[in-house]
Amino acid sequence: MISTIKNIVQDFAKRGGMAIFFATFAARILSFIASIVVLQLIDNSTLGLVIYAFTIISFIVPVSGLGLHQSLIRYGALLESKAEKNSLFIYVFKKGFFWSLVLVAFVIVLSFLFQPTLLESRNYLIALSLVIPTSFLLEIVKIQLRLFHKNVEFAKVEIIYALVLLVSVCSLSYFYAEKGYIFALIVSPLVTAILFFKRLNINLKQYQKLPILDRSFWAYGFFSSLSNVATQLLTAIDILLIGFFLSNPEIVTIYKYIAIIPLSLLFLPRVFMATDFVKVTENIYNKKFISNYIKNYCGLFLLISIGIVTFCFIFSNFILTLFGEDFINYTSSFMVLIIGVCGILIFRGLFGNLLSALGKANINYWIALVAIFLNILLNYFLIPTYGIFGAAITSASLMWFTGIASMILFNVHHNKSTE
Repeated sequence: MISTIKNIVQDFAKRGGMAIFFATFAARILSFIASIVVLQLIDNSTLGLVIYAFTIISFIVPVSGLGLHQSLIRYGALLESKAEKNSLFIYVFKKGFFWSLVLVAFVIVLSFLFQPTLLESRNYLIALSLVIPTSFLLEIVKIQLRLFHKNVEFAKVEIIYALVLLVSVCSLSYFYAEKGYIFALIVSPLVTAILFFKRLNINLKQYQKLPILDRSFWAYGFFSSLSNVATQLLTAIDILLIGFFLSNPEIVTIYKYIAIIPLSLLFLPRVFMATDFVKVTENIYNKKFISNYIKNYCGLFLLISIGIVTFCFIFSNFILTLFGEDFINYTSSFMVLIIGVCGILIFRGLFGNLLSALGKANINYWIALVAIFLNILLNYFLIPTYGIFGAAITSASLMWFTGIASMILFNVHHNKSTE
């Protein structure tokens, strides 16, 4: 087992995975520091309103550009020439940015038609909607680098973005409080995208029409993006419902912060899939390759999950005191979320991406839809009775449910496609 894991890590490093790992890990640390600083600089009640608004936007960001960035990475991996890949990027860039602006207008209109439960958050919601197009631009730049297996360059984007975000969040929050924080969230991805755009070496005028740009291309991206919302919804819906049922911005802030570390752990499967998704897509119909990849991946992340749960159980009080002494009162909710995240580490992070690589993004969408329904239903009963502990139980349960469901459905469809 140990030798197998050693081989996995060595192969991962050869593909530039270690550069992505360290960059992503450093980015999470920098993001964590920024969160701590913001907690000190902005009043908890005001910060809760901003978090509430940003949570709503987090539902929409994955479908920015109607999900065309998701189509870019899968269909781009199947294209052979550089000219074709660049033409696909140009198409996604133009169409996706336009639809991202349409989504901004959509958010603004809805903010007036449907009053947020925490009404004071409306202006924050409108301002934060600008995160949709700027995040889209950064995402397609990163994807284009991955398509050409430039994983080290991709890692540089991750770390530069984290540094830009940290500096802007800390400085602007210090001088302009929540307004500065919001502005930093908007401009940081834009600044990073501009810095790395020239490295793509793409002439936007050199475009050739591709036969793959049909309805299925758009449908794949849209459904794939909806499925990516699933993981975010497991806690995002919790935050929205906590705000709805408890009407207390400070409780919203508390839940957001005890979930920071559990959700930050999701960078581990993301690192693997950021490194390997293009390669996995290229070999998705190679049954032996996929079988070995699944075996190695699940074995590695099972051991990682055991280590994480053990560490957090022993040091949970210390970890929570980083946010403040009062957070120790929520140790049980913190541990429930840690256990829940293991379901994503072992199953969802892998099989959700394998379904996408197989072209079955619609299955991920249906899993997400069921998860949304169950999340609302369970939280309807649990939050009023158990508060944020009830929300944590719901999230943890659905993390395991979506992971196991994606594993079962991938095996069924992969076996059919390779018969």
